[in-house]
Amino acid sequence: MGSLLTIEDLQVRVGTNLLLNGINLEIEEEETVILFGANGSGKTSLLMAIMGMPEYVIDQGSIHFRGRNITNLPPYERARLGIGMSFQRPPTIHGLSLHHLVELCGRDRGDQQTELLAGCLNMEGLLDRDVNAGFSGGEIKRSELLQLMAQNPSMLLFDEPESGVDLENMALIGASLHDMLQGRDGHRVSGLIITHTGHILDYIDSDRGVILHGERLCYHGDPRRILAYIRQYGYGQGVAQLMVQEENHD
Repeated sequence: MGSLLTIEDLQVRVGTNLLLNGINLEIEEEETVILFGANGSGKTSLLMAIMGMPEYVIDQGSIHFRGRNITNLPPYERARLGIGMSFQRPPTIHGLSLHHLVELCGRDRGDQQTELLAGCLNMEGLLDRDVNAGFSGGEIKRSELLQLMAQNPSMLLFDEPESGVDLENMALIGASLHDMLQGRDGHRVSGLIITHTGHILDYIDSDRGVILHGERLCYHGDPRRILAYIRQYGYGQGVAQLMVQEENHD
């Protein structure tokens, strides 16, 4: 269907620390990509760079969204273009109710739409509370998903939907994320989703998996196959095994 997001030769640092080097990735319209990587491999840094968080400095390369160079755009302009992100550790925002934030994300669609979306995620009782104030891990994830549902982006970045979530919340979040990626009117939403445990694969349909290892994306393939190798061998040996098999196949 054509490329929605294109990343070319991306190099990212925070302060003096180089986090990503030579990242190349294309995500097509209506494609869901699962991003694997060990702790500290740079998965979150990649999503932050795509979203344009200012502390993640791009020294080299470019990011294009729908053919437009967004490398130097601020986060709010990227959001307006249709990129939405759920953070692994979002902040608590005192003085701002979740209800008001959801309305802002939905560009003031009104109480009825906000209540409807909140009902889908069992969040009605939390709308009047300050954003994430005293929320459990599952409630924070549902709060993030609620904001994304209101924003209705065409490109979804989700950082570890399983993190800090119990089984009951995981089922609700997984089903809601699945529905969101399916989109409306027969048009799917594209997604780049970080997973550490792979549990999210029980709920969503993914087209491709990629592994971030050694500051680079080093393998593209079937996400369930990737997960099986990681579970059996770990990241270091698992990546090596997959690469050898790919070379032998070629």
